[in-house]
Amino acid sequence: MTVRAILLWPDKRLRTPCAEVEAVDDVVRAAWDDMIDTMDAMPGVGLAACQIGVMRRLAVVDASEARGQAVRMANPHVLHASVEPRAHDEASPCLPGVSAQVMRPRAVTVRFLNADGLVEDRDFVGLWAVSVQHQIDHLAGRMYFDRLSRTRRAMLLRKAEKAAKTGKAGRSG
Repeated sequence: MTVRAILLWPDKRLRTPCAEVEAVDDVVRAAWDDMIDTMDAMPGVGLAACQIGVMRRLAVVDASEARGQAVRMANPHVLHASVEPRAHDEASPCLPGVSAQVMRPRAVTVRFLNADGLVEDRDFVGLWAVSVQHQIDHLAGRMYFDRLSRTRRAMLLRKAEKAAKTGKAGRSG
């Protein structure tokens, strides 16, 4: 298990949809282990494989208070989303130093291949739901700021550029 380097915006891989995972094997399990180590080192509540340059539809999420409860997902996709939206501050280690409020469904049901390689449907609520949706966006080549208005997105990217130039960009996410 290894803490991997995070790709930084505007790396083109962050705009590239990831390839489907055919089966959960030792290579996938090793990637998940590295992703969890990397997520915990940030610290963060989720990570998509493309953020570390692995262009496969793999994600991990751990929004538990105690940590150590990471859900490993291959090919996750939302089956159902609540109609009730929730605003939540989102950030990404790929664009350090900035965050924005994003509206997303408060709860989602997600289908994915789990660590045993079996299809699983799981309900996520609150921060878990936000993080899962955020990771699914990454796997599709989208960033959280794509959900902002054009004006807010431009302001956020200018602020991130300024933070990078002044060295005040942190690695939260």
